[in-house]
Amino acid sequence: MPYWGKIIGTLIGLATGRPLLALLGLILGHQFDRGFAGRIPGPGQHERLSAEFIAALFQTMGHLAKADGRVSEDEIRAARSIMHRLNLGASDTRQAIAWFEEGKSGSFPLQETLQRLRNRGANRPELRGLFVRLLMEVSLAKSMLHQRERAVIWTICQQLEIGRVELAQLEAMLRAQKSFKRSPQGNADAVQVDNAYRTLGIDKSSTNDEIKKAYRRLMNKNHPDKISADNPAPAVVAEAERKTRDIRGAYEMLKARRSIR
Repeated sequence: MPYWGKIIGTLIGLATGRPLLALLGLILGHQFDRGFAGRIPGPGQHERLSAEFIAALFQTMGHLAKADGRVSEDEIRAARSIMHRLNLGASDTRQAIAWFEEGKSGSFPLQETLQRLRNRGANRPELRGLFVRLLMEVSLAKSMLHQRERAVIWTICQQLEIGRVELAQLEAMLRAQKSFKRSPQGNADAVQVDNAYRTLGIDKSSTNDEIKKAYRRLMNKNHPDKISADNPAPAVVAEAERKTRDIRGAYEMLKARRSIR
């Protein structure tokens, strides 16, 4: 279930200095999240994506990024981030980059690619919604969305049966999410995520499987039950319990953020 609606609604309410409006913002944000979740899920809220989906995604992403005449560094970073979030291995990442480059070509067949996507790679509404969401994340990574890009986005939405209201909701959510990340609250949230990686002894480039392995290894090493046979002093047990809480908390945070199953 997305949570950005709840976060942003609550923050807007708190900004008024009136607790009741903060509560109302939370309620309205929750309703927004509930309505949005079924139509446009985030990565990890679905089964493994097909090869057809990923190929069409990065080809179309390259085409859209080039629509204003220049692919920005922000768009490249956002595309790389999506490759990471989709847990693409080294060879799959190289292939995704090649597809992105194909899409930048002036002869890229957008309409045919989207039709194949509908028929084979995204035959359900939630997958088509996810496709558009990931494209929009890249387009909105830079400061301004060019009119030519908007025209391409709308062409894509028409082909995938995404309406204007749904597209507007998606853009509003992604822009609010971007603003939140740049706010003091967003900075504090980012610090917590960075601390979670450090607690598990890994970094952001780690795969979901590597995160799971790090968690299990640390729990196996630090859990109080593992030292009980040595009749440890109370201070040693307390320290083991603290480490276990920190490790579990760090894993639960990353599990939620990265949709680890």
